[in-house]
This record gives sequence, C-alpha cells and structure tokens, in this order.
Amino acid sequence: MAVSPFPAAAQAYQCRVPARVAVPNVRPDGPARRMPVTGYVLALSWAPEFCKGRERRAADAVQCSGANGRFGLVVHGLWPQGRSNWPQWCPTTRKPSPADIRANLCISPSARLQGRQWAKHGACMVRTPAAYAKVTRILYQGLRLPDFDQLSKDPELNVGLIRRRFAAANPGWRADAVGVKLNQRGWLEELRLCYDRRFMPAPCGRRLGPPDRAPVRIWRGL
Repeated sequence: MAVSPFPAAAQAYQCRVPARVAVPNVRPDGPARRMPVTGYVLALSWAPEFCKGRERRAADAVQCSGANGRFGLVVHGLWPQGRSNWPQWCPTTRKPSPADIRANLCISPSARLQGRQWAKHGACMVRTPAAYAKVTRILYQGLRLPDFDQLSKDPELNVGLIRRRFAAANPGWRADAVGVKLNQRGWLEELRLCYDRRFMPAPCGRRLGPPDRAPVRIWRGL
C-alpha cells in the first residue's frame, strides 16, 4: 500500500508500507523494573547514519534498503522515565497487532523495533500496544523538524546549533530539553526529546548528551 509523503515539517521522505507485516516475538534481555513514571523521552534516530552498512540486511530492509522509501529522523522509541532509573519490561501478555505496527511503520520503520519498544517500555506506561503507538504517533506528528540535510552543511555546526534550531522550530521548546547522542566517531545518531509527566518539554538532565560546543557531523546518506 502506498502512503503519501510526510508533511514537510516531518522530514519529507516518501514511505511505502509493505503489504504484509510480521508481528515479532520479543524476549526480555534484562530485569523487570516497576516504578512511578516522572517523565518521558522520545528518541528519534537519524536513519542515514543508522543505515550506513545495513542497506542489504534483511532485518533492516524497510528502513535501509530504499525499496520502501527514504527516511530522516524516525522514532526509535518512547521511553518512560523514573527518578533515578527507568521502568522496563513490565509483565504483559499483549503484543502489537499487524494494524498497530502498520499505523506507525512510516515513522518507526521496523516491526521488530516496534515490538521491542512496546514490550520493554510501552507496557510500563499504558495498557495496550495500540495506545502506546497512538501516543508515540501524536508526539512525533506534532513536531516541526529542521532540515537536517541543510544543517549538515552549516559551517558553524555543533551540538548546540542542533539544539537551538530544533527549539526555534518548535515554540515552547528550550534547547536544554533536546538531548543529542553521537556515535563514537562524532556523527549524529539520535535526538532525545525530553518531556514531563504531562508531555510538556522538560530539561533532559542526564539525557542531554554532549555540551553545546561539541563538534558533530551529520551523514546525509550520499
């Protein structure tokens, strides 16, 4: 099924949802942790960097092969936070339906990833996979994302510029609510957007990442 292009504000790349979607089985790889939720992090992965060297991997075909479109910032996950740690792997027998996964596949282009994010994080914040997918979709679609292709060419590019450009594009956001994650080579890997319990932007604290002056490069997939 073809899907129309994203709005210009949300990384305007074409996306085509596969005709069939397999629902993954997920096993915990760590202990269950239940605790009160104090806030949330919406982690957005920079797809061109993630896909470097993964173009032919079957597990990453939707995002990286090019057959289903090209992607910019996509959802890694929505993570509830606690005071000194974060809840995870809360027991549940539920898993996403094919419809739940398809609804978000153009913003989180991996059924395997979506299944894992629900099991590890979503089950600790809402009752159903459909609710987790809906909240994630609402948050993502409410963002105005800067043009990261253009930003990558800015001669003054550093981590602080990424934070300032994002805050300028999104009224109500401050730079200290925009976490940035770089890989070991200094390339942009993720944005980590921080919210309070009401889903309002909040200072990131430990999720903030490198200081503003840190250099960064942005791979454009060329």
